[in-house]
Amino acid sequence: MCGMPQQPPVRSSPARPQRPDASMSLITNVMDHSLDDGYAEAAARKKAEGEGGLPKTLRAKLGLAAGLVLAALVVTVGAAQARVSAPVVAKERQELIDRIDSETRDADKLETAVDELREDVGARQRAALRAGGGGTEADLAGLLSGATAVHGPGVKLVVNDAEDAGPGGDGGPREASNFSDTGRVRDRDMQRVINGLWASGAEAISINGQRLTALSAIRAAGDAILVDNRPLVPPYTVLAVGDGERLSTRFQDSADGLYLHALRENYGIRATISTEGDVRLPAAPSVIVRTAQPSTEKSEKGTS
Repeated sequence: MCGMPQQPPVRSSPARPQRPDASMSLITNVMDHSLDDGYAEAAARKKAEGEGGLPKTLRAKLGLAAGLVLAALVVTVGAAQARVSAPVVAKERQELIDRIDSETRDADKLETAVDELREDVGARQRAALRAGGGGTEADLAGLLSGATAVHGPGVKLVVNDAEDAGPGGDGGPREASNFSDTGRVRDRDMQRVINGLWASGAEAISINGQRLTALSAIRAAGDAILVDNRPLVPPYTVLAVGDGERLSTRFQDSADGLYLHALRENYGIRATISTEGDVRLPAAPSVIVRTAQPSTEKSEKGTS
């Protein structure tokens, strides 16, 4: 019995190892062919025809050389013009600086002349008050008008911003009490302090050496305090001539004194008051002399 021929065993070929980036075929193709085939063909064709690279003909070379020379000429001319104009600009700048310095010196001279004229006017006004031969009435008029320097017992009040005072704000009113939460002394604060001293019996007052009169104005320019249009710098030292003990007590018990106390307690503004045996106040720099005239209408009514 013939047996069936046996088939040789089929050997399976070993499996090829799979590339680790097989799943990223699109990215691999882009990386391997970074230049599009069409662009590559066009570049190869131009290279074969001799169109790529530097110009080949003499005319093209001359044109390229002329362009480079023109560009170099433009750069050279620009640099030369900048070098020539630099001394002119520097000269104009120096002339402007000299002009500013000259105008500043002229302004300082004018300001000095104004101060001298103001002192002269004040001296003449004080002399006019004594033209009637002096006496008690002239002295009283000079004292009340601020035309004469005075000294005597009184009080010294020093008002200063809080230690942690912040930068000046927009000058808005303080909450509920016309206060400001910046810890800075405002013009309205000094107005109340000065008016409180007048009401408490002060005979003469000065702030930082500047004599106050019945016509003095305390105003603000931003965060600065102006007295008769002259800026003051904290701390504000207020000297008042009067009965020292009585003046101090009456002021601290007044509404304005309590206002200052509230500034100290609630906003950290610093203030100290002390009685002095002798304080000296200068005369006001300029006093406006006004003469009262009887009303014509009242005179006519009185005689009718």
